[in-house]
Amino acid sequence: MSPLNQRRLDNFKKNRRGYWSLWLFLILFTGSLFAELIANDKPLLISYEDVFYTPFLNEYPETTFGGFFETEAEYRDPEVQALIKEAGGWIIWPLVRYSYDSINYDLTVPTPAPPSAENWLGTDDQGRDVVARLIYGFRISVLFGLILTVASSIIGVAAGAVQGYFGGMIDLISQRFIEIWSGLPTLFMLIILASLVQPNFWWLLGLMLLFSWVSLVSVVRAEFLRARNFDFVRAAKALGVDDRTIILRHVLPNAMVATFTFLPFILNGSITTLTALDFLGFGLPPGSASLGELLNQGKNNLQAPWLGLTAFFVLSVMLSLLIFIGEAVRDAFDPRKTLQ
Repeated sequence: MSPLNQRRLDNFKKNRRGYWSLWLFLILFTGSLFAELIANDKPLLISYEDVFYTPFLNEYPETTFGGFFETEAEYRDPEVQALIKEAGGWIIWPLVRYSYDSINYDLTVPTPAPPSAENWLGTDDQGRDVVARLIYGFRISVLFGLILTVASSIIGVAAGAVQGYFGGMIDLISQRFIEIWSGLPTLFMLIILASLVQPNFWWLLGLMLLFSWVSLVSVVRAEFLRARNFDFVRAAKALGVDDRTIILRHVLPNAMVATFTFLPFILNGSITTLTALDFLGFGLPPGSASLGELLNQGKNNLQAPWLGLTAFFVLSVMLSLLIFIGEAVRDAFDPRKTLQ
């Protein structure tokens, strides 16, 4: 590791709030990637007649366990559990015995049901476990934000690099377009466009990508406008080095320093926008694990405060951690600290 990068890493670690926020965020996100092992309505492992089965990975008909139906076994059915136990078998369940779309049909109170020993944070208005929906909702929000951030960064950096390096009419025309494009009311445009198609993960990602890339263009453009007049860039041009090589090898590394400081905040904004669209009903398809949809249920069911409060708490923790990480990254790349 170069001395400069080592100083950046040391500066990042000095920001204790951002450093520990990164670790906590990574722990939460890594845990959500294994959501099927934490919250699932299918067992992790079944032993039946000395044969092991993994229902969370594979589908098994009820006849596999001595039942009568060729359809997939309903493992929460007491009769299926009795068949397994009668054969001397056993079942290992996840920590939460519900997936994000599982409905608890055994509730003794109307939905949304309050927190209980079975549903730790209660259920939503359709009888689905809130804990499971929070875990899966956290995962889909972060994955969506990460993919959108990476795609937006690629387009934004490329557009800013072309503008700043070539300048002239290319920069003038592109800048006027970006000024007009960035002046559009993004959320209202997304609502209009999302209402024209059947929303899903990839459609929504594409629609948001239409607007999210603009935020990086001005930063990268400014860096390229400054760097293109450096002596080493002029020398490379004088030696006949092609523009593509100069952009990628000589100018882009300098521009990426400023870009990295923006990435956590872009991720934050992507998650917030997705949550807003889900809250308004223009986001992910109905039934998807969504923090915004859970917030909307909390608004519509004020008699069930556990819905809105839990979703708000998870969203607040997620966004706060990203802000703290962003502040630490900004400090790490601050030239006043790295050049000391």
